[in-house]
Amino acid sequence: MLTAEQLLAAQKANVETLFDLTGKAFEGVEKLVELNLQVAKASMTEAAETTKAALSVKDAQELMSLQAGLLQPAAEKAAAYSRHLYDIVAATNAEVVKLAESQVADAQKSFTGLVDSAVKNAPAGTENAVALVKSAMAAANNAYESVHKAAKQAAEVAEANFQAVTAQAVKTTQTATKSRRAA
Repeated sequence: MLTAEQLLAAQKANVETLFDLTGKAFEGVEKLVELNLQVAKASMTEAAETTKAALSVKDAQELMSLQAGLLQPAAEKAAAYSRHLYDIVAATNAEVVKLAESQVADAQKSFTGLVDSAVKNAPAGTENAVALVKSAMAAANNAYESVHKAAKQAAEVAEANFQAVTAQAVKTTQTATKSRRAA
């Protein structure tokens, strides 16, 4: 049975975890805001430069050349922004997952300790019930590990797909830009 001190310690640990998770989430949001401010500043500067260049164009050929020259850098910047955004989200997620895994491990240790304590104090003749509880705990731990591995693999596949799509988008834009310049 849990004592008042154990309940209080568990509640304190839960509150600390909540604040840690909240802190990690705010750090991620802060990074996203910083990234978006940098992009907004750069975009304003580039818009001013592009406008000046467009106003100084003397003929249609020069305008077409200017447009073609802007397409590739814009796609590369969009891809870079996406990569930065993904990196921030992935890093924040990794920190939250790490903290959650730590909490799950601690909870498993505590629960195992409670079960072991109960087993030691179990009356004679309850061996079957004890074996059933231990078996259920092992099955739950195995299920958790399987789900955790599957989620990790899914995240790795998603990251690889994201990187491939981004690289292909930049490559396609580069090819299109080269084709326009040649035409």
